[in-house]
Amino acid sequence: MVVAENARPPIDGGTVLVTGASAGIGRELAVQLAPRARTLILLARRPGRLDELRTTLLARHPQLQVLTLPVDLSDESDVNRALAEAAGQAGAIDVLVNNAGVGYQALADQADWARVRNVLHTNVLAVAQLTTALVPAMVQRGRGGVLNMGSGAGLTVMPEAAAYSASKHFIDGFSEALRADMTGTGVVVTQICPGPVDSEFDQLAGSAGGMTGGPPQFLRISAAQCAREALAGFDRGVPLVYPGRAYRVMMRALPLLPRELSRRQAARSAARLRSTGKGAANAPDQPEGQAQA
Repeated sequence: MVVAENARPPIDGGTVLVTGASAGIGRELAVQLAPRARTLILLARRPGRLDELRTTLLARHPQLQVLTLPVDLSDESDVNRALAEAAGQAGAIDVLVNNAGVGYQALADQADWARVRNVLHTNVLAVAQLTTALVPAMVQRGRGGVLNMGSGAGLTVMPEAAAYSASKHFIDGFSEALRADMTGTGVVVTQICPGPVDSEFDQLAGSAGGMTGGPPQFLRISAAQCAREALAGFDRGVPLVYPGRAYRVMMRALPLLPRELSRRQAARSAARLRSTGKGAANAPDQPEGQAQA
């Protein structure tokens, strides 16, 4: 099968699965996808929020089909269960949006393994599991799309967030290699790397002012703007999207900075946190949301 290189993700009239749809960027993605898709499959841990979102979407778009599936993305068997239910109730999935992510802020020697494990299973293994399960059928049909939510933390050195930062470095490498593998198949792959976004992510990750080492607050944008720019870039088949003009300028300049400079800055921040004892190792768990720097 010969596929045009300018293929677009089959959102319009298609079936789109969105993880972490209960809040923040995930919710906004669902809201903005609703006028275009035929069916939305929404995954998150909190059934109450999913039901509320389903009611809202159907009130605005009565012809839309909305399937909500509560799932613990850190549990491989539960992900398999959700995939089976989605296939049985909605059929083939045209577009996968790997939006869900959890944050955890703590110095490495103060980190709790259960929290670290949750970050890695949700941010890394679930993304790989869902993608590996759904992409083969997209390739066979000659059309599909994968939108991965990365983070600026996956492109630099981030103190007090070793597991989270590493999980987003994985998303960067995974997305780039997946995009290369999908060349000529009709499957579009785009990675979104947000900076600070107005949502509950920071508070639940352990820092009301933003995760340590992240960009300054003047770069903050709304979840709606982040979702809008993410989908616009996805529609164009852009490999990497930095939502927000000021943040985009900063991130495009990042490769020009010596790695040693980033190391020194991160080391100074970590040393300051250790000396002041302001670690966030006991921060509350973060439900499925959206990863950001």
